[in-house]
Amino acid sequence: MSEISITVDGVVRTIEPDQRPTQIYADRKEIVVCKINGVLRDLWSDLTAGDVIEGISISSPEGLSVLRHSTAHVMAQAVQQIFTQTRLGIGPPITDGFYYDFDPQEPFNPDNLVKIESAMRKIIKDGQRFKRRVTTEAEALKELAHEPYKCELIGIKGGGTDETNVEVGGAELTIYDNLGRDGQSVWSDLCRGPHLPSTKHIPAFTLMRSAAAYWRGSEKNPMLQRIYGTAWPSQEELDAHLELLAEAEKRDHRRLGQELDLFSFPEEIGSGLAVFHPKGGIIRRAMEDYSRKRHEDEGYDFVYSPHLTKAALFQKSGHLDWYSEGMYPPMIMDEELHADGTIKRAGQQYYMKPMNCPFHNLIFQSRQRSYRELPLRLFEFGTVYRYEKSGVLHGITRARGFTQDDAHIYCTKEQMAGELDSLLTFVLNLLRDYGLEDFYLELSTRNPEKSVGEESDWIEATEALRKAALAQNLELVLDEGGAAFYGPKISVQAKDAIGRTWQMSTIQVDFQLPQRFELEFAAADGSRQRPVMIHRALFGSIERFFGVLTEHYSGAFPPWLAPVQVMAIPVADTFADYLSGVVKQMKSAGIRAELDASDDRMQKKVRNAQMQKIPYMIIAGEEDMKAGAISFRYRNGDQKNGIPIGDAIAEIAATVSERRQV
Repeated sequence: MSEISITVDGVVRTIEPDQRPTQIYADRKEIVVCKINGVLRDLWSDLTAGDVIEGISISSPEGLSVLRHSTAHVMAQAVQQIFTQTRLGIGPPITDGFYYDFDPQEPFNPDNLVKIESAMRKIIKDGQRFKRRVTTEAEALKELAHEPYKCELIGIKGGGTDETNVEVGGAELTIYDNLGRDGQSVWSDLCRGPHLPSTKHIPAFTLMRSAAAYWRGSEKNPMLQRIYGTAWPSQEELDAHLELLAEAEKRDHRRLGQELDLFSFPEEIGSGLAVFHPKGGIIRRAMEDYSRKRHEDEGYDFVYSPHLTKAALFQKSGHLDWYSEGMYPPMIMDEELHADGTIKRAGQQYYMKPMNCPFHNLIFQSRQRSYRELPLRLFEFGTVYRYEKSGVLHGITRARGFTQDDAHIYCTKEQMAGELDSLLTFVLNLLRDYGLEDFYLELSTRNPEKSVGEESDWIEATEALRKAALAQNLELVLDEGGAAFYGPKISVQAKDAIGRTWQMSTIQVDFQLPQRFELEFAAADGSRQRPVMIHRALFGSIERFFGVLTEHYSGAFPPWLAPVQVMAIPVADTFADYLSGVVKQMKSAGIRAELDASDDRMQKKVRNAQMQKIPYMIIAGEEDMKAGAISFRYRNGDQKNGIPIGDAIAEIAATVSERRQV
């Protein structure tokens, strides 16, 4: 049998015709999957002359996805070993882990997860091989007749979500058999693949939790049981991830919001709708006030718009065509009836607004505009409402009612590049003022199937955004097809104190809404021209940014944002009046100071202030009172004694004005 020539990781070499990638990469244990002619494939795949092969490491993004998807299938095998009547849903990889949906006879409990994980470890130890098998739709339906959810997936082959297409998608229909040591199939699953060479290539995993989930994410479908897990290339990486999760749990804004008395979600109001308590209100006001000041400095005009509107406005903007699923159902208003109950005057549909942009267009359109007015920068703290599914709600970082710090800039095409450059600089600097420092940028481009407008406009807008992004000297990541229906966008991705990434500001260039609303301005030559519209939400929403900052600071807000900046604690009751006078002076200087005049002992008061994460505690006893001074105790436990009252006020005021953390 003559040898064949192939290219392996850029190097041309000859191999035996029956040789497979498993043999080629036998000495490189980190290679768990490969690309053959650009397509991700198993290491057991056949090779032909001229093939170009690229080894994929388990630590790469693609390698991690394959590892996690394979682990999900091992979990499904273990579940059906223990609970034989369980029916299978889907098991895709997700960020940092995987899940699998099941239809068991009884819901899973924590003890079940322990048993499942134990069974998974036995399967992994057995070193079962994942073997790909091409089948036909008819054969698959016959083989999987006992798996109704898999049969449903076969019927939608290639037309499902990203998650379902992990199971079945593309031109071929495939089943993966898990082969035991004797080479016989011990378990099978409908799957597109690819998979690891064998279960022994799963180095480290753990199961996290179970939850209810609707089949294919629709409330119209049956409720299934979802088990979440995570898998990593080494035990060390798994341990580090679990430590991160533990730290993230400590910082969870929902828990801290309750502990620090910042906000709540009363059942009486409804899911995803928060109320801010007085302390949360102080933080929010400080955030908003500083943002207002910075926008004033940058030449923005403040506008306001109502919370609801007639349906026609969102028909005109295109939101009812492209975004109706994310909107609350309409209300019928202004209907008039005859005495017999028949309709005298038909009512009109009103919608709660999911976005502010159509209203700002009406403001622009309210009178004739001149090129001398451009760029026109309109800014609004506009509360919007989006009907998020219950499964994705997450405190104030994913809510149904929230307030966007929304701006729309109207400019000429000639002004667009400069406006984008200055806008992105403004956005990044303002985020830095709130304590975020580590950023990268993401450029979302057109999805031809989910967009409107001329290709030339999209190209021009995308290029302008790209140049503005590159000018910031930050990493730029491409998000192909991720743009909104009306234009491309730049997203600012910020890392918090523990390294998690949050999408913050978005900047979108829009040539479409000005056309839909027939927006015009009088140019210098007297002609009527269309403005370019730039959409910008700096924080995304006030609520979400509040949640991000809460987790970033772990509730220990810098003094300028802290609801109580100073807590005065007397050593004994006899010094309470003295500290009351100090607190009065601090309040006069604009410092948010309070006196703890409770009956608790001093150490209990200190502990309470630490639990509330108050930046400064001022303490006074006999010596301090005689000297006209106080002692500082910081929330980290450090102490500084005998500070004159005037110096103490100056130190706190400077820290607040400079937005420094202590």
